[in-house]
Amino acid sequence: MSDDNAGGNAAENASPAGEATRCGFVALIGAPNAGKSTLVNALVGTKVSIVSRKVQTTRALVRGIALEGESQVIFVDTPGIFRPKRRLDRAMVTSAWGGAGDADVVCLLIDARKGLDDESEAILGKLADIRQPKVLILNKVDLVQKEKLLHLAADINARQPFAETFMVSALSGSGVAGMRAKLAAMMPPGPWLYPEDQVSDAPLRMLAAEITREKLFERLHDELPYSSTVETEQWQEMKDGSVRIEQTIYVERESQRKIVLGRGGQTIKTIGSLARSEIAEVAETKVHLFLFVKVRENWSDDPARYREMGLEFPKG
Repeated sequence: MSDDNAGGNAAENASPAGEATRCGFVALIGAPNAGKSTLVNALVGTKVSIVSRKVQTTRALVRGIALEGESQVIFVDTPGIFRPKRRLDRAMVTSAWGGAGDADVVCLLIDARKGLDDESEAILGKLADIRQPKVLILNKVDLVQKEKLLHLAADINARQPFAETFMVSALSGSGVAGMRAKLAAMMPPGPWLYPEDQVSDAPLRMLAAEITREKLFERLHDELPYSSTVETEQWQEMKDGSVRIEQTIYVERESQRKIVLGRGGQTIKTIGSLARSEIAEVAETKVHLFLFVKVRENWSDDPARYREMGLEFPKG
């Protein structure tokens, strides 16, 4: 699969139109670390969104594509909704609510262990403005007593009626198949928008950058601040079918660059090895990955960086 055609051509590749086929968008919204990215990956059946215990890892809308019978469901993994403090935060929250407004069905994902915390309460209050059918998903239910789950579901539905309520574990997959079937049945009639073997609309070069960012956070969760990003600068297909990829990790201070490099370059070497292995699996070919670390002060105030991430640059 080459980077150039990874996005697909919706018009040319759509399945034959027919009354039996359905296609639509399902937006997953919720507080940071509710498990949206893990759930999208489980629903699609493969990795399309990066997962990290570091909050607010998902920055732009990530679309994963799943087939269920005659339905094609495009799941939209949105950034976690929280009280924004910085320009980047505002862009992410705006992106999340924009994804909800454009969807056919909106799913509110709640971490069942946390219940209705302040962030989830705020999201629930704003859901009244959303006209589309709304679905409640309680995640991580394998870690909570049944009585507490039933009480939580009843409490949330009393505040905001939902068309369906699902109890799942995104990590183990429990309840995911049944939920996917129900959501597929809620999709409007129409032709498929993507080829049946396509699992994401993200170009490979973007997904590759996200994979490296995931490995970066996994390795340096406590040491590296949130304000770092990865960009794929070069994607070159070689004569032997392999791919040469050059990526730059941008940080805001020299001290951060030294942390990413590690003593004797060992940290960046480990990150590169982990990322290369996973990118090769996604690209289905051998990958030569070259990582560079650069200091770019205040990159989070640069409109070009927002365009690279697929976000709208907030004014002011």
